[in-house]
Amino acid sequence: MKKKLVSVLLTTAMAASMLTACGSNGGSAEPAADTAESTETTAEEAATEEATEEATEETAEETTEETAEETSEDTAAAEDVDYGTGEIKIWVADNVVDFTKEQFDKFIEENPQFAGYTATVEATGEGDAAGNMITDVEAGADIYGFAQDQIARLVSAGALEVVEDSNAEKIKADNDAGAVSAATVGDTLYAYPLTADNGYFLYYDKSVVTDPSTLEGISEQCEAAGKNFYFEVNSGWYQTAFFFGTGAELTYDTDNDGNFTKCNSTYASDEGVVALKEIIELANTKSFQNGSSISSATDVAAIVDGTWDAEAAKELFGDNYACAKLPTFTGSDGKEYQLSGFGGYKLLGVKPQEDENKLAVCDALADYLASEEVQLARFNAVGWGPSNLKAQGADEVKADEALTALGEQLKFAIPQGQYPGDYWSLATSLGDSVISGEIPADASDDDVKKALEDFQTTCESYAK
Repeated sequence: MKKKLVSVLLTTAMAASMLTACGSNGGSAEPAADTAESTETTAEEAATEEATEEATEETAEETTEETAEETSEDTAAAEDVDYGTGEIKIWVADNVVDFTKEQFDKFIEENPQFAGYTATVEATGEGDAAGNMITDVEAGADIYGFAQDQIARLVSAGALEVVEDSNAEKIKADNDAGAVSAATVGDTLYAYPLTADNGYFLYYDKSVVTDPSTLEGISEQCEAAGKNFYFEVNSGWYQTAFFFGTGAELTYDTDNDGNFTKCNSTYASDEGVVALKEIIELANTKSFQNGSSISSATDVAAIVDGTWDAEAAKELFGDNYACAKLPTFTGSDGKEYQLSGFGGYKLLGVKPQEDENKLAVCDALADYLASEEVQLARFNAVGWGPSNLKAQGADEVKADEALTALGEQLKFAIPQGQYPGDYWSLATSLGDSVISGEIPADASDDDVKKALEDFQTTCESYAK
């Protein structure tokens, strides 16, 4: 390549020299002579341009050929490595077990250098997978799916291998920023993003709820039809829709080992009071039901739920199936607020391995299962919303009603960070206090704020 590049440069230099010589002979010659010279110069310039273009094309072809050769050499080198044999245990959600088995077979077919490995794919939900890994890392899966809120605990338990450098750069470039942030603890990437659909929005029966834009309106329309409106206000996940909507905050800082070092909370504030009073008001409406599973709901006309229940919602509502972002509400201070909440992601983790060859295979497999191609295939198979930016732009993904509603809601949501396990129990207790009437419908602002001060103080005690 270098010889041809020198030839190109020499050709260009010679052409430039000829042009310079012609120009020096111009002077005050007769018009006819000028025309002749001009014709010669034009012809020479054309010849030079043609030579330059040909040279450029040759250089491009050379570069392409060299890149292909280098890639081929790298592939050949990788295929020459003996990765040995072994079995990889994979934990994924029940509805993607068969899909994951099929993808493993394709992975081996495309990567014959890993043919010595087999896979056992077991149904283990994201919540159970994280709990099992933390309890016994050695007995856990080599590759496993989990929800982003578990990542700090998994890192702290030594259950996650740091993502290999070359894969990390690719992940950061290919996935949306929220997914990358969710897979990161401190400044280190520990997991492979799988989805960007772990949030909630509104499913509703459009024959009952004709205007889903306000919380009060939805409650009134459901009540008028003798139907129920489900919202799981005793869940630390759904409950944040109200608090984050008014501007109250609750986040935790973690160090690189996954330890909670600081709680940042403003729940005990005027914003927090408005949020909790709205929860109290909703919980005391006739149409209210606490819950978020449409499969368990009765006489439902509206429910705050996620994409995982899309098929159940379609089956229940039939032709009246509809989706929308969460509604707004008018707070006790007279101001209008948009319900917010968490946006979350499903991640794929690799367990640290003593066998470097097996670790290399696990890294490559995790990268494959999180790729654009497999994320899109997973969406088409089971409807999981991709985190890969190119997969998100696919026509079939953009046409999905539930994902579209979630996408609208995520504009108002906050990426879910890391929260101590005790937070979730505490949030349930706060919601239960409202539902049971322990915090009554006519609670004063002072009483509501006192409840929030106790809640916030306890939240802060979880960080050390």
